[in-house]
Amino acid sequence: MPASDHRPASLIPGGAVFPHRHLTGIEGLEPHEIAFLLDEAENWIAANRERGVPDKRLAGLTQINAFFENSTRTLLSFEIAGKRLGADVVNMHAAQSSVKKGETLIDTAMTLNAMRADVIVIRHMSSGAVRLIADKVDCPVLNAGDGRHEHPTQALLDALTIRRRRGTIHNQRVVICGDVLHSRVARSNILALTALAAEVRVCAPSTLMPPAIERMGVTPFTDFDAALDGADVVMMLRLQTERMSGGYVPSSREYHLRYGLTLERLARAKPDALVMHPGPMNRGVEIDSNVADHAERSAITEQVEMGVAVRMACLDVLTRRARRVEGWA
Repeated sequence: MPASDHRPASLIPGGAVFPHRHLTGIEGLEPHEIAFLLDEAENWIAANRERGVPDKRLAGLTQINAFFENSTRTLLSFEIAGKRLGADVVNMHAAQSSVKKGETLIDTAMTLNAMRADVIVIRHMSSGAVRLIADKVDCPVLNAGDGRHEHPTQALLDALTIRRRRGTIHNQRVVICGDVLHSRVARSNILALTALAAEVRVCAPSTLMPPAIERMGVTPFTDFDAALDGADVVMMLRLQTERMSGGYVPSSREYHLRYGLTLERLARAKPDALVMHPGPMNRGVEIDSNVADHAERSAITEQVEMGVAVRMACLDVLTRRARRVEGWA
């Protein structure tokens, strides 16, 4: 069983250790607040693996997963997280919603609020949409990915994976390679990892590198081989062709030749370097199968496991005030 969330009020007066009502992004979180969420998630890893007496601390609460953008992994992960905590989980898909009939985002927010949900998880194709809805509802909101803005729980699960596998995040050299320009995962990871004192390198073709990205505290590379030198962690990103309106790369084959992670290219990183990918993967484009499935080096399936634990922690923490947990109410 995970440790109790009823901690001494002297340690967390008024929930001061995590004072935020929503989780709309990593931006704005202090390093100790990020670390706190990772520590809370650690409690759920063992509980999920042992599958002992279930902890239904969210029993009686309603969780709405409002996904205005297609998702399989993230939606399933949030659904499992909520159900393991005992919440009544309702999934709302955009294709089944009035948004398709012309309803505005404000109207949708007001409708969700009128349903008296206790926590809402939102995924949307437009940057800033989650923040807009969060400002209009009375319950906590979790961002499950909004446009090119952020995907905070993905960054948290990635940070947790790195911390568990590498022992620390501090001073780890992390290389993020791929379609950085369109990636909310890259943005959230940069914010989280730099806050936790990792050395972050980003690598992409010049057409897929955000301008002035070095302002985020990272070192940009267009040469993948050079970026990999001495890397502790290699995080690959897929080409988000659904967000591209022009020719960002000559071809998938050419992209693989320059930016695909092969075993030969991975040899430039440290011998025990960790390989990660947020999924879904394009095998043979950004990563080879023998790398993605490498028994010792790949942490891709572990990332999926960490995702459930992180989302359980976030749902738990954000609903503590409503549940009047000691030290949080």
